[in-house]
Amino acid sequence: MCGIAGLLQVDGRPVDERLLSAMTEVLAHRGPDGQGILVNGPAGFGHRRLAIIDLVTGDQPMSSADGSLSLIFNGEIYNYRELRRELEARGLTFRTASDTEVLLRSYEAYGVECLRHLRGMFAFALWDGARRRLLLARDRVGIKPMVYAWDGRRLLFGSEIKALLQDPSVPRDLDWDALRDYLVFHYVPSPRTIFRSVRKVPPGSYLLLDEGREPVVRRYWDLRFYPAERREEEWREGLRWHLQDAVRSHMVSDVPIGAFLSGGVDSGSVVALMAKASTAPIRTFSIGFDEAAFDELAYARQVAQRYGTDHCEFVVKPDALEVMPRLAWQLDEPFADSSALPTYYVAKITREHVTVALSGDGGDENFAGYRRYAAALRRHEGLDGFPGVVGRTAARLAASALPATARGQGYLELLGAAPIDRYFRMVTYQRDASLAALLTGEARARAGGRADQGEFRRLAAESGAPDYVSTLQYLDVRTYLPGDILAKVDWTSMLVSLEARVPLLDHVLMEYVATMPSGLKLAAGAGKAIFKRAMGDALPPDVLTRRKMGFGVPLGSWFRNELRDYARDTLLGARARQRGLFAPAAVEGLLDEHARGRRDLSASLWALVMFEEWARRWLDG
Repeated sequence: MCGIAGLLQVDGRPVDERLLSAMTEVLAHRGPDGQGILVNGPAGFGHRRLAIIDLVTGDQPMSSADGSLSLIFNGEIYNYRELRRELEARGLTFRTASDTEVLLRSYEAYGVECLRHLRGMFAFALWDGARRRLLLARDRVGIKPMVYAWDGRRLLFGSEIKALLQDPSVPRDLDWDALRDYLVFHYVPSPRTIFRSVRKVPPGSYLLLDEGREPVVRRYWDLRFYPAERREEEWREGLRWHLQDAVRSHMVSDVPIGAFLSGGVDSGSVVALMAKASTAPIRTFSIGFDEAAFDELAYARQVAQRYGTDHCEFVVKPDALEVMPRLAWQLDEPFADSSALPTYYVAKITREHVTVALSGDGGDENFAGYRRYAAALRRHEGLDGFPGVVGRTAARLAASALPATARGQGYLELLGAAPIDRYFRMVTYQRDASLAALLTGEARARAGGRADQGEFRRLAAESGAPDYVSTLQYLDVRTYLPGDILAKVDWTSMLVSLEARVPLLDHVLMEYVATMPSGLKLAAGAGKAIFKRAMGDALPPDVLTRRKMGFGVPLGSWFRNELRDYARDTLLGARARQRGLFAPAAVEGLLDEHARGRRDLSASLWALVMFEEWARRWLDG
């Protein structure tokens, strides 16, 4: 696990080594164990190392024996030992025991097709001097980040946007479409970033820049749903095998390793499978809160006791005012998932004991665990008989029969919407009217006052999924998972130099689960059905049957109490007004309505606060 940064100078000018050094040093939190710089012709590579595998000889940047290839790599290749044996059978030899060298030699053997041989989480840059080609690549689901900026004469790239912004010539102009998307989704979806000049390499994709050409981004992997026919017992046995295989492969490490344990089915299953694969007690880490509605320690403790883990638990009182400035610096772009706070706290506490931690992220996307899937399916089955004008007429008639206070809550408008549009409205935070009202006239003219549903519709059509639930899973794997969940885990864990691994997003496991009929995942209105049956003997009954609890913080209470004055001063202060982005009257209305308890508008307020905190660091400097 590391931080990478670099540039390719295509206009013949030499690489600016001072800039390269600055780009690398600003990523020191991602790799506190060492720094490496390399210039190979027009390419400059910088690397910050968090040593996990081959602690002695795995330094980067790494070059081939003849110097024609140079590589910097962030992540882990879990099948590197198997790949090494395959390459040795082809006659290739190795100088180190690192997965980095296996990746380098894989490119020598297979070229860009090496990506299809890799099992792991990764983002890497490779300069092929013989072909005069730069390759940037990112893992299949987007666990590890890669951003870049191209101005026609050079390409800058790195693990985080802040590395690129070390170059003062990189413009910091807002991407207005990204601002609109942020307000709608509460994160900036790929390939955009909040800056017009910077883009993300999408998950499952690579960028090629050949000398004399423009950069080209191509997708090399996609998740396809092809339900197969098997008896349920066969599915359970196959799932148990794939789960154990994924977890075992993710435990490879030359440094201490542990696990986040939240008290849910996902993290509990990972710990159970780790315990089965290990001869020593697993180290587990849990955090709790004073507020009972957000505390899961009792459930985590049951799993820890069953498997005799070396368990550490801590009760924390999240201090948003203390943490927000640090998160705003780390996040590089506005990000409004408030679970970033508890994720940061558990990562910080875990890093005091281990260098690597496995998490349970990905279980909801894989096994249809989000409650919104069941709600969307009920509406899909109940409303498909009311399409188009019939549905809109039904919505108007139903609305007229309700009291005024029940109208405009967003539910009735789903009646006349197409199935994918209904789901879009379920997972977004602004309707067209509220988005238009929130933006000033100038901002509305530049960002647009309507949420863009086109990408959701395109992805749904592209998915080829055989049913509605699988289509929704595909949408989340392409959007919410990399844009929110995985970005949050990477940002917060890397801030404290902790490597977080996500075995439930192992692509071999995901491809197997995608062959399961959706009725095995979402059954009788409850998600993760087959997952729970497969792990039923491994987890305490209370963990299996408990109601799903989000990993959150009491935002609603905060904005009525300890954050009330701060939010008002921040969002209605001179600096925010001078930006001219958000209409003060609309913002004040949100604050007042939430304070009176009429509606819980804390998610929208948090999004505005996090934007302002971000803007003060990255727009104001």
